[in-house]
Amino acid sequence: MTERIPQQERSRITREGLLRAAVDVLAEQGWAAATVATVAARAGVSRGAAQHHFPTRGALVTATLEQIFADLTAVTSETTATEPAGDRIAAVVDRAVAIYTGKEFKAALQVWAAAASDPALRELILPLEAKFARAAHRMTVQALGPSDDDQRIHRIAQLTLDLARGLGLADTLSDDSKRRAQVVATYIELVRSALGE
Repeated sequence: MTERIPQQERSRITREGLLRAAVDVLAEQGWAAATVATVAARAGVSRGAAQHHFPTRGALVTATLEQIFADLTAVTSETTATEPAGDRIAAVVDRAVAIYTGKEFKAALQVWAAAASDPALRELILPLEAKFARAAHRMTVQALGPSDDDQRIHRIAQLTLDLARGLGLADTLSDDSKRRAQVVATYIELVRSALGE
């Protein structure tokens, strides 16, 4: 006899599946494809079940963005401070690049592009993006240096994140991994030199 999953748990599983599917659709097919119907089909649930959780595209996109930024913010809170000095710098840069070249960033980027011409959407994502940006900066500063008040570390952290974001943008149209690896290796050496390591 199979154990029956309680309704509340089934509902949670369905909602999480819809959010994962929405990230996949945004990252792989873009903003225009990210409709409730397309996401429902990707998640393997009926459109009615999807609309029970997300009655409109706006509700779906809002929840998806909240989940994306919560996931990205959680990733940035992981510390790399326990790595040896040389490896620590490489780990910090690699983590920043991984965040901005990952599926979640590609999905968020689709929404950012749509928000450029949609004031209501822009108003929705700006606070979420700002929260994530603060978390990413804080993680990078803490991982790069022993002191939070070293302005040089703050500038290097911001440069690291800006570089990672640019590499993420370059990766959206084609596989940029070979050039990206060369850029990252050169940048890691520059940071080591700047920090005297």
